Amino acid sequence: MWTYRPVLEAWVDLGELEDFPSNKIPGFYERLSAWLPSLVEHRCSYEERGGFLRRIEEGTWAGHILEHITLELQNLAGLPGGFGKTRETSERGVYKVAVRAWHEEVTREALYKARDLIMAAINDTPYDVAAAVEELGDMVDSKCLGPSTASIVDAADDRDIPTIRLLEDGNLVQIGYGAAMRRIWTAETDRTSAIAETISRDKDLTKSLLESCGVPIPEGREVSSAEDAWEAAEDIGLPVCIKPVDGNHGRGVFIDVKTKEEIEKAYKIAVEEGSGVLVERSIPGTEHRMLVIGGKLVAANRGDMVMVTGDGKSTVTELIASQVNSDPRRGPTELHPLSNIRIDSAARMELERQNLTADSVPAKDREVLIQRNANHAFDVTDEVHPETAALVSLAARVIGLDIAGIDLVAEDISKPLSAQGGAIVEVNAGPSLLMHLKPGIGKPRPVGKAIVDNLFAPNENGRIPVVGVTGTHGKTTVAKLVTHLIYVSGKRVGLACSDGVHLDRRHVQKTDAATWIGGHRLLLNRALQAAVIENGARTILGEGLAYDRCQVGIVTNIDIAAENLSRWDVHPSGGEYFTTYRNTYRTQVDVVLNSGYAVLNACDEVVADLAEISDGEVILFAADAACPAMAAHLAAGKRGVIVRDGRIAITTGNDEAWLICRLGDVPLIGKKKDPATIANVLAAVAAGWALGITFDAISTGIKTFGLDLPSHNTLLAQVVKKPRKAAVKN
Repeated sequence: MWTYRPVLEAWVDLGELEDFPSNKIPGFYERLSAWLPSLVEHRCSYEERGGFLRRIEEGTWAGHILEHITLELQNLAGLPGGFGKTRETSERGVYKVAVRAWHEEVTREALYKARDLIMAAINDTPYDVAAAVEELGDMVDSKCLGPSTASIVDAADDRDIPTIRLLEDGNLVQIGYGAAMRRIWTAETDRTSAIAETISRDKDLTKSLLESCGVPIPEGREVSSAEDAWEAAEDIGLPVCIKPVDGNHGRGVFIDVKTKEEIEKAYKIAVEEGSGVLVERSIPGTEHRMLVIGGKLVAANRGDMVMVTGDGKSTVTELIASQVNSDPRRGPTELHPLSNIRIDSAARMELERQNLTADSVPAKDREVLIQRNANHAFDVTDEVHPETAALVSLAARVIGLDIAGIDLVAEDISKPLSAQGGAIVEVNAGPSLLMHLKPGIGKPRPVGKAIVDNLFAPNENGRIPVVGVTGTHGKTTVAKLVTHLIYVSGKRVGLACSDGVHLDRRHVQKTDAATWIGGHRLLLNRALQAAVIENGARTILGEGLAYDRCQVGIVTNIDIAAENLSRWDVHPSGGEYFTTYRNTYRTQVDVVLNSGYAVLNACDEVVADLAEISDGEVILFAADAACPAMAAHLAAGKRGVIVRDGRIAITTGNDEAWLICRLGDVPLIGKKKDPATIANVLAAVAAGWALGITFDAISTGIKTFGLDLPSHNTLLAQVVKKPRKAAVKN
């Protein structure tokens, strides 16, 4: 009803505030603008910076203010502001307020906090805006998509590919509908092999596979004890690197270990982090993280050493807090490109080498090394040597990962690894994307787009044909008949309608499924190649559509007298409220894709007028080919489905028509030839035409609807082999 994106619609009763717009409340403007100075960015109807604050000064009502405050609180909590709209109802003082809902629970809480903030500003009582924003921010962190997943979802949206979040508070997301879908979980996809992921966790096996393909790796082996680790280090040559065989996130990794005592300490910690310990040659240089997607290097970041400088007064811990962790780019959440530095076992070893502890007070101007390879903060994508890019791509393919984070050590990434003794030290599945989206220094990289482009070819949009059916009468019959036509054409199809859910010819749910949940269920079904979804006015008004856009949108008719929609403040009394009534049904036409079709009843004047708002083509249907809307439509050279000489005819403009079959050949129509039933059949035929179903299949479908059918393969053979009799050119 409001927009293509999910919104929360709140009904707000202003009570006595209906008589007090903002300009009649002393001090309201001053308090609100002081508490939320960022409201100056809201342009509102003036379409200029400060436009909304100007509206408050001039006088606007609390419902409108609630809309803007809710959006701003979400924005301050880390979510984009998005769509907002406020409309009065037929009841004085009651308004509908619609705001973008990135996450229902978060938006609901923002709405209530906005209400409390407005009442505090009205009553001149204290309100802790910072605390409210912090609480909402915590909700956003725990409930909304993380930045890595969000970057993929946003990239899909840029390509007009629909997405569905499969876990309310998790990062498992479906991209696309039905059989065309793909799934992601942060930086893993349904193409990420479980075997490849297991291999990547086994550092020794990974090295063995890489070495067999000529990829440079550090010499080393798995060890069984601290003593064995020292022997391996002596064989390899000091310094060495000690790490868990199957660890991750850098835990238990010790670099540049030089003494037997350090090796014993490192082994003791590393063995706790994994199922075994590796000892490898320590490679000179800096660690780099290379992101490979679909066999191509798409981003590269360089790590750096973390150091602090003594002031003669502060401890090492205090210096880290004041000189390192005070950087606003550092923090505990995914919104921070750099993580906080803590004194872990590796850092303590570095301090011991410098005869320091966390509580030591370094002399003034003394530089203290904390970590040798900290966050990969520096984007170096454009500096990577082509030979190195080819090597990391090979490494990802050898392990079998579609998305891989590859760690390599080199002194100069712009030179070949072979020229400097560099090597690949790890291959990781499910790598972090944040360092590439928000590097500490350098250009952000569109890694989300790279993942989407790897999942979907340029000509793919992740969509199956979705047919939405609405109207006052006949929508269930039309939905069932369209489903049957799709089935006859050879596609696996699902139907959600008022008598339940159908998958092909199986009736799997026998309760009302003409709901958001019923339609949503079909879109999650990976077996379906098409979906037909019935949407009554109550579903559109109370829940919204289960899909963002559809290939075909059908409106059968609009009978104002037959429905009572007063619960949603939609009245048949004409004027402004009739417009709302019409807009309920226009929703189905609004969501038709540019490449899709609106199928409309030409004999219903209100329905026929919806043709002007369709983004796609329009096919009208009418039992009376002479009705004004159909006559004008055909005169303009457009598509129509009509009855001619007792036959169902398909025509473009006033050209010769294709005659599908006689009315009497359609069991649903029968001998009575009820005009409403004929209209339902014509609507289904028009939808089949829009979907590209052959005229033979359409003819077979409407002649067999409701009958006991042979097997699917037999039926298809009949469609293909029978001579064209019913569908002959006139």
